[in-house]
Amino acid sequence: MKKVYLSDSGPVISDSIYSFWRWSEEQHLDVSNIKEITNYCLELGINGFDLSNSYGLGKVEELFGKALASKSLNREDIVLFSKIGYKSHNPISGKITYNQLTDKYLNSTVENSLKQLNTDYIDVLLLKDYDPLMKADEVVSALNKLVYSGKVKHIGISDFNVFEHQLLSNLSLDIVTNHFELNLFNTSAVHDGRLALAKEKYVKPMAWAPLADGRILYGHDNEALAIRDVLTDIAVKYNSNVEQIAVSWIHKLGALPIIGSLNKERIKNAATASEIKLTHEDWHRIYNSTKK
Repeated sequence: MKKVYLSDSGPVISDSIYSFWRWSEEQHLDVSNIKEITNYCLELGINGFDLSNSYGLGKVEELFGKALASKSLNREDIVLFSKIGYKSHNPISGKITYNQLTDKYLNSTVENSLKQLNTDYIDVLLLKDYDPLMKADEVVSALNKLVYSGKVKHIGISDFNVFEHQLLSNLSLDIVTNHFELNLFNTSAVHDGRLALAKEKYVKPMAWAPLADGRILYGHDNEALAIRDVLTDIAVKYNSNVEQIAVSWIHKLGALPIIGSLNKERIKNAATASEIKLTHEDWHRIYNSTKK
């Protein structure tokens, strides 16, 4: 699998990233399952792993840390993303907690993640959700201190709009990626400036839900059927499948798709999609199918 620089100052990363955000079922939350999927991803060339202290009922980081501690995974082979933010959601109670973004909160959260993950550093800390009440200069100062301390190598953002991204950049925060939804049912980043700003800043965005939570593959509404017809036709041309073409459409934009499936075949489909080089004509044909 091709490796790319996440930004002009960021880490070398696989052009697809695996995320544990779907690991919400108790039967999946086991160290052996973490090891199996992580090693399978590494075999495919995927070295980036998206984590959060809220994934898997709050257990995924701890389980990943146990996998690292077992020495079955080589920390140097892995680029770890850890996501923190001012909103956290409890999937059982449905309660949303708003955390005040302060120096104390950021430091304590990072320290907890480092402990859970059994590591000395996080490769990319993603700040999830812009808080309109935060003191931006203080947050930037705290994040920069985490980088200078070596506990965090790089800072990214998640679901920030253009103006929020620019605010932090203008306050001398070196942002290496923006993590947002991008798929054939949600192409807003193409025309709202987020992709253009990423190119201006020489960063590669991370695209979550590249298959629109399965709607591209299994949706029965008219829009899904129309898009899938075009993807199916183009897949024949490239000797591939619908899933691969939908993901390669994202690659063509310079974004890194985030794979969330627990199914190995689907992981492989998404991981090999970057090998498909869509022509400009085919890319626009797919894009136009979303507008009918």
